[in-house]
Amino acid sequence: MKVAIVYPPLESAKGVALLTQNRQFQWFSRPTYIFPVVPATAATMLHEAGHDVLFLDGIAREMTVDQFERELIAFEPDLVVMETKTPVVKRHWKWVSRMREILPFFPRTVLVGDHVTALPEETMENSPVDFILTGGDWDFLLKNIVDSAFDPKGFESGIWYRAGGKVENTGPFKLDHDLNSAPWIDRDLVNWKLYAYKNGNFKRTPGTYIMSGRDCWHAKCTFCSWTTLYPKYRTRDAFDVVNEIDMLVSRYGVREIMDDSGTLPVGKWLHDFCGEMIRRGLNKRVRIDCNMRFGRLGLEEYKLMRRAGFRLVLFGVESANQETLDRFSKALKVEDVEEGARLATKASLAVHLTFMFGHRWEGAEEIAKTVQFARRLLAKGYAATLQCTLTIPYPGTPLFRDLKETDGLTTLDWDEYDQRTAITRTEKVSEDDIKKAIRDVYRGFLQPMALWHIFRRNLFDFSFYYRGFKYLRGHLLDFSSKVK
Repeated sequence: MKVAIVYPPLESAKGVALLTQNRQFQWFSRPTYIFPVVPATAATMLHEAGHDVLFLDGIAREMTVDQFERELIAFEPDLVVMETKTPVVKRHWKWVSRMREILPFFPRTVLVGDHVTALPEETMENSPVDFILTGGDWDFLLKNIVDSAFDPKGFESGIWYRAGGKVENTGPFKLDHDLNSAPWIDRDLVNWKLYAYKNGNFKRTPGTYIMSGRDCWHAKCTFCSWTTLYPKYRTRDAFDVVNEIDMLVSRYGVREIMDDSGTLPVGKWLHDFCGEMIRRGLNKRVRIDCNMRFGRLGLEEYKLMRRAGFRLVLFGVESANQETLDRFSKALKVEDVEEGARLATKASLAVHLTFMFGHRWEGAEEIAKTVQFARRLLAKGYAATLQCTLTIPYPGTPLFRDLKETDGLTTLDWDEYDQRTAITRTEKVSEDDIKKAIRDVYRGFLQPMALWHIFRRNLFDFSFYYRGFKYLRGHLLDFSSKVK
């Protein structure tokens, strides 16, 4: 069977779509591409099963619509698969219809992702899509429908499909697949170099992504679509992950790896992983980045991670106001953030922090508190980098449900859920005030002490300074009050 896993070009004056395997969609003024681990795993599974697979990312390849369509038509797929997300789902409905117009033999179409997991009926009603694969293990489900020759009798749970003019489904998805049974990604098949350079996380290139687990062992943050929709945390074997890293370094010359698990496994898994990285000497050949939560690790564990080759650790802070952290079920105290960032920094890890602005219950005073907190962490050197976004409550999350029930959303037009406008109704402050706060945080990089820490860490790495300036300028443009 000929299967095409595609990302059609999404042309917009707003910028470049940051879509692939991304928890928070955003249009970026400066192109950034995330390597899509789950789609790439799906492609590899099908390829190893003997199917002809086309992995066509029209966004990362910076293709025009005409170029994308010509290559897809030439492949003549039997099945076309697209990952979608709330801000672009309406565009993908149109693309499903377009596939039927341009492709011979009317191939079957599939949509996957957190939006269609939360609202599968909506997409079945608004597009002629044949299948929706819900849940976070859609790579396994894709292989299942292909292996079943599209016969519903063989379908696993979590699949929506059309039969006899009606929409049917196989019930709730299950997160019960063994991640260790999935193959290592065929990096050549999925054009891994497209994502190896244009990524702000990587200090050393070429870089790539892996996932040691799906998705987060906390799985309670009310704004996070992945962790609340896919709450069952599972991990791969620590030694198998090291084996894959060894292969990426030896075969492809990878110099930095982002582990995109929602939160990196901890406890015995982390100790086993770090010990094996050190034993093999991989800690001297590659740098590792990961997502982590404050309050779980101490100084000695951070030091172990640094010895094992970890460079960058990403933490979600969201706000400097305890009420907001409690509403989000972060299970985190504000005072723990600075202490945790200090400890990770003391272990010589680069700390990346994320903040969100535009919470319904926060006013000017609360927003200013978060701005001051973020700038202070930059000035103290406890944050090497940081990122700010608008609060975007995606369908399927507790935050979305609560805001919808209390008239807390400004719109249900999914096109507007793209980080360019405030979706949460904030009566105490204006959207311009919120965007100004974000710009004020980013300008914190220009504080004298923050600049000193940047220079101290990077010495004469002028390419890093150049890239950092361009990303800073891009973020300021992304949240300009003139940009909608």
